[in-house]
Amino acid sequence: MALRAAIGKMPPVTHFITTHGLPLLFLVVMLESFGLPLPGETALIAFGILAAQGHYSIWEVIAIAAAGAIVGDNLGYWIIGRWGGRALFRRWKWLSKYADRVLPRAERLMEKHGGKTVFFGRFVTVLRYSAAWIAGLAHMDWWRFLFWNAAGGICWATGVGLVAYYAGHAAADAINRYGLYAAGVIVAGLVIGWLVVHYGKKRLEERL
Repeated sequence: MALRAAIGKMPPVTHFITTHGLPLLFLVVMLESFGLPLPGETALIAFGILAAQGHYSIWEVIAIAAAGAIVGDNLGYWIIGRWGGRALFRRWKWLSKYADRVLPRAERLMEKHGGKTVFFGRFVTVLRYSAAWIAGLAHMDWWRFLFWNAAGGICWATGVGLVAYYAGHAAADAINRYGLYAAGVIVAGLVIGWLVVHYGKKRLEERL
């Protein structure tokens, strides 16, 4: 009853996200995986926390995010990689610069370690979408790409979703027990963790 009363007091947008937001999660993750600059992983974390609060089933969140990742990557593989090819990269100046800087090394990496690159690329920001493009450009066998892409998408959604889910539970319990002190510690920990991940990913991207 208390949860229903709280939901009833929410603003319309918040109420929509906490009750009917899973298609939005799918769309954001799919478009990010395709190549648009959207916060797919952040959306997954947010919905994992909402699941911890009882708004969704965490397994529904994981399944939706994994499906969005797989669909988006496959759209990138076919539309940008296989059908668009290098000619598509030459049409826009910013994309051409990206192609000149990243593609030669990435294609060599794909030739040697194609399956592993597709799988682990799901966990690296710059490769989260570009690995699918590169696989398409390199004409990696689609069934092989699909296998490693699906495995990476499922592991990524499961890992990130469960971490957000259990972190959300732990944060709520700590705040209920220890109040504002716990909230301060949690916020500081999140900021430090974000800085570590952000700069770690940045250094990795600079090496690619």
